[in-house]
Amino acid sequence: MNKTKITAEPGRQELFITREFDAPRELVFRAVMDPRLIPQWWGPRYLSTQVDKMDVRPGGQWRFINRDAEGREYAFHGVYHEVLAPERVIDTFEFEGLPETGHVTLETMKLEELPGGRTRLITQSVFQSVADRDGTLQAGMEEGVNDTYNRLQELLEKMKKNNA
Repeated sequence: MNKTKITAEPGRQELFITREFDAPRELVFRAVMDPRLIPQWWGPRYLSTQVDKMDVRPGGQWRFINRDAEGREYAFHGVYHEVLAPERVIDTFEFEGLPETGHVTLETMKLEELPGGRTRLITQSVFQSVADRDGTLQAGMEEGVNDTYNRLQELLEKMKKNNA
């Protein structure tokens, strides 16, 4: 499997997630922005995902709910600020399970076309503090991101076969 790279420089409030996919940019964009496809790849394998809302336009809101085998829920939400298909999406990201509110992250996802029908996905996440960023990393983010993007690659393979 293609490896996801997470880059977090010491003392900075941001991190970058980079992953290359063996699929054209338009297909990757569709997979990450289609509410019918989100449950097939978003989140670690041991959780199911429900799209509560996903209004893909500037000012539109999104909310996803993960559930574990015991029925516990973990919800995430945000607002889209820019949607420029198929190259960029800017939105906010907030985990509803934190004890205090206000841990909002500003995310910019860029999709770059690569030779051979491949796509590089780069997400920049800007946190409100270095402590917020470091806390997210320490909470096991890397494992979840790797599993999520492995699942996305599997979905893209299915989508390519269905379009062939």
